[in-house]
Amino acid sequence: MLIEGVRMKKLLHIIATPRGEESRTLRVTEVFLQEFAEKHADWVVEELDLSKEQLPSLTLKRVDGKYLLLSEKDLNGELKEAWQEIIVQIERFMSADAYLISTPMWNFSIPYTLKHYIDVILQPKYLFRYTASGAEGLVKNKKMAIITSRGGDYTDAMRGADFQEPYLRSVFGFVGITGVTFINAQPMDMGETLQAQKIKEAQARAKEVAALFVSV
Repeated sequence: MLIEGVRMKKLLHIIATPRGEESRTLRVTEVFLQEFAEKHADWVVEELDLSKEQLPSLTLKRVDGKYLLLSEKDLNGELKEAWQEIIVQIERFMSADAYLISTPMWNFSIPYTLKHYIDVILQPKYLFRYTASGAEGLVKNKKMAIITSRGGDYTDAMRGADFQEPYLRSVFGFVGITGVTFINAQPMDMGETLQAQKIKEAQARAKEVAALFVSV
């Protein structure tokens, strides 16, 4: 992104909660962004709110385009036209230098809006490709922080029910983003006192991560 002739690096903030000011996830994110802005004045933050964004649906024609790309052919004609909305989202994602995702845990995993977004952007030729030695991620040398809030505590006995962190690590690792840091506010639904304590702890961690996020 150019501002007065100077290229500013961009942090893309992907919001996967529809709750706005009521979101417990965003209470932690707010601290992260405040610290990030203070420590990294040469960066801009672009917000992508998935509860407001009109994401393209994955129609039969668009899925046909994906299989064409998997066969190492180029999109053309009606397929190329049908893919324009997808390409816009991919280019927006790829234009960022780092990523922040704010997402609650829903039913042990991620909200459907975030899954929809991932299904839209994770496309062959753009975010990954297959080579003779296997899949190669094309999103290289970029970091990601993921801030979550969970109703329960998934650190010990419930760890096996956490399909959120393993999935997000796997899917973004597949496209080349291996530097992923999680900040989990948990548990949120076991009393107001404990919730307040855990949000405070997550905020402290968020501030710590934000200060060094793109510096090392």
